[in-house]
Amino acid sequence: MTGRQRVLILKSPFVGIVMLCSTKSVCYAVASIAWLCCSGVVGLGIASPVDSVADRSQSKRNIIFVLSDDHRYDFMSCVDGCPKFLKTPNMDRMASGGALIQNAFVSTSLCSPSRASILTGQYMHHHQVVDNQRPVADGTIFFPQQLQRIGYETAFVGKWHMGHEDDKPRRGFDHWASFRGQGSYFNPTLNINGQRKTIEGYTTDVLTDQALQWLEERDKKKSFCLYLSFKATHYPFQPAPRNRGKFADEKIEYPETMANTERNYQTQPHWVRERRFSIHGVDHMETGAFDKDPVPDFDALYHQYAECVLGIDQNLGRVLDWLKKEELDSSTIVVYMGDNGFELGEHGFYDKRDAFEHSIRVPMLAYAPGLIQPGTKIKKLIQNIDIAPTLLDMAGANQQQQDEMEMDGRSFLPLLRAEAIDWRKHILYEYHWEWNFPATPTTFAIRTDRYKYIYYHGVWDHNGFYDLETDPLERHNLINVPAFEQQINKMKQQLFTELDASGGLAIPARPPKGERLDQRKLKR
Repeated sequence: MTGRQRVLILKSPFVGIVMLCSTKSVCYAVASIAWLCCSGVVGLGIASPVDSVADRSQSKRNIIFVLSDDHRYDFMSCVDGCPKFLKTPNMDRMASGGALIQNAFVSTSLCSPSRASILTGQYMHHHQVVDNQRPVADGTIFFPQQLQRIGYETAFVGKWHMGHEDDKPRRGFDHWASFRGQGSYFNPTLNINGQRKTIEGYTTDVLTDQALQWLEERDKKKSFCLYLSFKATHYPFQPAPRNRGKFADEKIEYPETMANTERNYQTQPHWVRERRFSIHGVDHMETGAFDKDPVPDFDALYHQYAECVLGIDQNLGRVLDWLKKEELDSSTIVVYMGDNGFELGEHGFYDKRDAFEHSIRVPMLAYAPGLIQPGTKIKKLIQNIDIAPTLLDMAGANQQQQDEMEMDGRSFLPLLRAEAIDWRKHILYEYHWEWNFPATPTTFAIRTDRYKYIYYHGVWDHNGFYDLETDPLERHNLINVPAFEQQINKMKQQLFTELDASGGLAIPARPPKGERLDQRKLKR
């Protein structure tokens, strides 16, 4: 297979057909005709449309998708491992009244690529947003565009960050309120439908104000999709004044893999220890009067991160309260997730990008009274590429509209409904080395419910293999242990077979752009 060819095996009571297709659209189109003909539903003439807007109108739920930045999966009080001092009652409300997706991951742990994957349902190597500097390619289809086609009114409020300094309204949204690049935590300047306006206040609060205002003013005759995208908890962590210092005196349980010890690095790739001394490592923090490092204190970093999470939870509660007040909670699905994870000392890092658990694993919650049973816990492996197909499925978009997007993800709506379906047994991960932050190499990984294999490209070093059941901290790299050789080779072959089949091994080289932060702190 080459490019984006896919194999589809069609099963029916009458026939099995194997097809090699250039795109998913072709596969599904041919499969649909073949199944209908073989099952006797239609003859060989022209089939009627799969469904119509009128047919779907009764199942259309309003959609609110809330995205945070760099929120790690275990900083919610409904999850084991959350710091004891951090309470997130509104995230807990979503989990207890809806679904907690316990194994949610991103396919690339970097802001712009992950956000593009959420909007397109595609891996990075398909949507081609490979770093935080580049815009989305012309012609890329976002899932809100398809929602517009079936009658939804759509709005985007918050951080876009694809095309770093460009805040202009994007296709797929009837209402737009965003800022350039990373924005700021206070008094943001928003581009509101083409007009820039500076609004005083804390940005997480301001964005929620903007979202609730649009909800009040929208066309009440239409179903709606609100995409609310917070800046928090992106570095530098600046909490709301009401929350600042709230956790300053709380004890921190430092990660076991944070210490610069032989035990922690004995079997790890060499670049992992070296990254401690990079801009994203704990040994790059200020250690003397002349360092002038932007991160002077780990404890303050940790506490302020948690305080930013608290601000997100408070504003998530405002959205949930509004839905309840307007009696729209039973006709709306709310999905909350983080765009990446974030290491707070694990392996000596404070960042993401790599393929370790705290980088690639994210919080994900779904709340839809009447649809999702309260207290649902989903253990299947879900990724950010599954958001677009799930929300389109929820909205009743027909198969043709979904096929047009050539998505790599799939809908997990049946899992939210507690239906038993066949699901993926592993996930793929990809990250391309960045000129701006050169400490982390190009990374490809495959993860099952137990094992993880990581391949590092362009660096003279060890690869990685971890048994997540016996070593959840990923402290012991088993890549050179003979007992695991067969499992390692199997996963390596699976990783490269799938990447090669879908065009994932064509690694782009881009002209350098933006600031380069490549200074190492000297080892002491």
